[in-house]
Amino acid sequence: MRGVPEGARGVLPSQHIREAIAAGYIHAGSEKIPDDRVQPASLDLRLGPRAFRLRCSFLPGAETVDRKMRPLIIDELDLRGGAVLEPNRPYLIPLAERLALPEGLRAKTNPKSSTGRLDVFTRVVTDGSYRFDEIADGYRGPLYLEVVPLSFAVQVEEGLSLNQLRLIVGRAPLTDAELLAEHRVSPLLFRNGQPVSADDLALADGLFLSLDLRGDKRGNVGFRAKLNTPGLDMSAIGSHRVDDYWERVTSEERARIVLDPERFYLLLSEESVRVPPTLAAEMTAFDPTSGELRTHYAGFFDPGFGYARDGLLLGSRAALEVRAHDVPFMIEQGQGVCKLTFERMLAEPDELYGDDVGSNYQGQVQTLSKHFRTVRGAAGSVVDDPQLELFA
Repeated sequence: MRGVPEGARGVLPSQHIREAIAAGYIHAGSEKIPDDRVQPASLDLRLGPRAFRLRCSFLPGAETVDRKMRPLIIDELDLRGGAVLEPNRPYLIPLAERLALPEGLRAKTNPKSSTGRLDVFTRVVTDGSYRFDEIADGYRGPLYLEVVPLSFAVQVEEGLSLNQLRLIVGRAPLTDAELLAEHRVSPLLFRNGQPVSADDLALADGLFLSLDLRGDKRGNVGFRAKLNTPGLDMSAIGSHRVDDYWERVTSEERARIVLDPERFYLLLSEESVRVPPTLAAEMTAFDPTSGELRTHYAGFFDPGFGYARDGLLLGSRAALEVRAHDVPFMIEQGQGVCKLTFERMLAEPDELYGDDVGSNYQGQVQTLSKHFRTVRGAAGSVVDDPQLELFA
């Protein structure tokens, strides 16, 4: 790739993403990719004008996605004026962006945080691939997004961004030894406003995060998606009533809760995460041998998450999307439920997560997505318009 030194490794920052767009490595045909879709270490990908409702999900293997998809199409939807995607049905949507990656440059994708918080499952499919979300070195071709709403019927439209793409050269992940050394110099995890001691870090190819199940003064620890809710417009920000879609979750006496099978929960991490400008992070798959539990549908943490140049921000807590499978499952205060892996940045981005790019979840104290109506209450508490108090 032009401008990248021989042997360099890392995640491409915002300025390099813009260079990749200018070089045609990422393009949208004759259409210009809007600059506001470039994030500190990722690019927001946009839905194209059509969606296909399918019989089932699939991987193309050695074939093209279009050829493999054709016999599976049940219906075609026009997204130019918006369309409703029904729960528990797979949809495949060609994205506006295409790739023409040079040798040595690969990519991976993840849902945006707001997408995961609405329990909308997404993953990218590419031609000739046996894997979701991993885009091969030198790939040239279209991108397709599989979308499966799980809790709510959602309305989407052309141009909406549900997922993100990262560009990577070389081997970027930090080893546990490198993570420990980084944490000692510039702490990555905080608890109760203090850096987590090196001895207390849970390391296994990344840093484990645990749950906060103490909650606020009323014992509120998060939310559970309601059943049989109204449709939700994913383009409408700050427009939906919390009570129409969510019910509170409160902890039991010993700071624990029991998850109902196949219900969707939004909870907060006990630790606060700080991602410095030299690193990017990603939530990775939870080990299924640790219980019948799935967490974190959304994955990328860009440089600057929980970080401020003046050093005054001591991390931001992570919103955790949690679902138990098959049987009721108990989770307790401090239980490790997900893992953050960290990767090197190729260079520090010219803008950081937070105020630089108008991020929605910097310093978050509650888990709901940006789609819900909230106003500021007394002492800075977040209150639904007009009744629902979230967290003080």
